[in-house]
Amino acid sequence: MSSADIARNPDQSANAESGSRSAKPSWPEIWVALRHPRMLIVALLGFGSGLPYLLTSVTLGYWLRQQGIELATIGFISWVGMVYSFKILWAPMVDQMDVPILGRLLGRRRGWIVLSQIIVGAGLIAMGIVGPTADMRLFALFAVLTAFASTTQDIAVSAWRIEIAENRSDMALLAAVFQIGHRIAFVIADALILIAAAFIGWSLSYVVLGFTMAIGLLGALFAREPVSTLPPPVASTERNHVKRIANAFVTPFLTFFKIHGKSAAVILAMVGVYRLTDMLMIPMMAPFYVDLGLNSAQIGAIRGTFGMVGTIGGVALGGLIAVRWGLERTLIAGSIVAPITNLAYVALCLWPGGPGFSVVGAVVLIENLATGFAGAASVAYISGLVGIGFAATQFALLGSVQSFLGKFMRGFSGATVEWLAKSYTLMEAYALFFVVTAVLGIPAILLSIACIRRNIIDKVEDALPQPAQ
Repeated sequence: MSSADIARNPDQSANAESGSRSAKPSWPEIWVALRHPRMLIVALLGFGSGLPYLLTSVTLGYWLRQQGIELATIGFISWVGMVYSFKILWAPMVDQMDVPILGRLLGRRRGWIVLSQIIVGAGLIAMGIVGPTADMRLFALFAVLTAFASTTQDIAVSAWRIEIAENRSDMALLAAVFQIGHRIAFVIADALILIAAAFIGWSLSYVVLGFTMAIGLLGALFAREPVSTLPPPVASTERNHVKRIANAFVTPFLTFFKIHGKSAAVILAMVGVYRLTDMLMIPMMAPFYVDLGLNSAQIGAIRGTFGMVGTIGGVALGGLIAVRWGLERTLIAGSIVAPITNLAYVALCLWPGGPGFSVVGAVVLIENLATGFAGAASVAYISGLVGIGFAATQFALLGSVQSFLGKFMRGFSGATVEWLAKSYTLMEAYALFFVVTAVLGIPAILLSIACIRRNIIDKVEDALPQPAQ
């Protein structure tokens, strides 16, 4: 079944015809699929998932730096994002349990999504009310709460997105649309908020974006619950605690390693370093722009124009290439372009007399194009590695592996730049830092090639249950 068929009847199995999982839809079929109403719902959920991420990382760095907080502190506070790396600890609960009341009304996936979205909105509003200068500890506590709820939302939304997909091409298309919504939220949380903060202040800007979570909530309310087979709620069907724990925490991992065998180690290694080059840069981007001499309005204008065009273009390009020419080629291409574009920031550091608005904009455009492409490739490929029924837990496993190393190492990013600045100028220190982030992208290229040679996606499809002919 083609993507066009999926668009006309999304509830019908796309595996009814032999070999349909590997079929590559034509461009007209892709266009028809993109026009289906569920794509708007996916984009809205992607928006809700993306909005809090930067507000507890990069954008938070802008706010703190403008308050005079030192680089080392900004780097260490980025460890708030480590919450995303530990999602595997409670992902089995999202797979196995229903949220009280909301689970009965909306279903398991949508119930978790709605609950987490409400908490995220409340957490952002609380961060805005408290602020970092009045009470840093309480402010950090609300940031952690927001990140925790945001992570739970990611777990549930990712499982929902994977389980409504009908085949490999459909999964890649949904991943691309999800990433577009995700990146639009990035533009608001990383660019427009800077412009708003220049006029109404940071605190009120965070409060406003807290209420903006209603956009993601709208998507959750209009989404349909996946029809795929899920484990029954553990509280009502399994009284043996040992079996309950095994079913929730052990079975998804055993299934994953059973499917992939010896290739599991290669998969986890590749996933662990694929986005490393991007993650290491995140805490230093806000201070870097500030230290270049740009004000909030200028940074917001650059991120909201050049950044928006680059990131949405990159995600769209990555998603369409993944659908049309395959996840494997897209994965390798993403692993190459992401670290190379980091070197463009070296040019900004060493630009004679300082870079102008258009030069900074061009670099932001290129970098966002590459990271958007790599992000779409990564999400689409990882989505193809998980099995239905344990999607939340297995995707969380891969997501935790992908984020842990980068988010741990980036905590030292500020201290690294300050250490380099003792022997070089501040801009030279930034330049050396960006070079290091680019070099650390080489293992991702090699491991991506290793994954492709092992035909990992094909092994997953062969292991999935086949429909009756």
